[in-house]
Amino acid sequence: MVTVRSSEARGAFNFGWLDTKHTFSFGEYHDPEHMRFSALRVINEDVVAPGQGFGRHPHREMEIITYVLSGALRHEDSSGGGGVMRPGDVQRMSAGTGVTHSEFNDSDTEPVHLLQIWIRPNVRDVPPRYGQISVPEHERQGRLRVVASPDGREGSLPIYQDATVMATLLAPGESVTHNLPDRRSAWVQVARGEVTLNGQTLRAGDGAGLTGERAVTLRAVAPAEVLVFDLP
Repeated sequence: MVTVRSSEARGAFNFGWLDTKHTFSFGEYHDPEHMRFSALRVINEDVVAPGQGFGRHPHREMEIITYVLSGALRHEDSSGGGGVMRPGDVQRMSAGTGVTHSEFNDSDTEPVHLLQIWIRPNVRDVPPRYGQISVPEHERQGRLRVVASPDGREGSLPIYQDATVMATLLAPGESVTHNLPDRRSAWVQVARGEVTLNGQTLRAGDGAGLTGERAVTLRAVAPAEVLVFDLP
């Protein structure tokens, strides 16, 4: 079964400095029908104005993954992690026993557009940790490139959960397939463009949960950037 969560159905807020859309309940947006999907707890699409950002704040017991679509994002946290992220960069912060961090647009002239993802961990009371990788376009073009996984395969960021996060860039007509073992589910989030997912059309901002499906098959209708989550 494929259950589509349209872009327009998401929680949406514009605070001037931040234009944000929430796939699942988050902050001031509460929808008991959309609290999470499997271990996937948050997918927020954020556009942060130049020179603005999120001041230092705490997190615990969550795997937080940031994926930059355009612009530059500056990160600092109490575990010693930090740096500037640009398109193609992926960051993982395991909050563990507790961490504080801040994230700001690193540009004074251009907005930064990003996806922030929270995954519930399957291990608790671990020390916080930070990691960042750069995944060039050619590694994502026409294929599903693993960017986060439980075992760090393909040079991905290791996370404390039996979940795999993959990213792909697809030209019109290109397709990719990810097979799903029994009792596994998946979530697809379209960051840009237009695709078909197992025959159903999804556009930028749309997401979809898959349960009881044998595979995830994406075909691009227009140039597209998509994240695929293989979940327990």
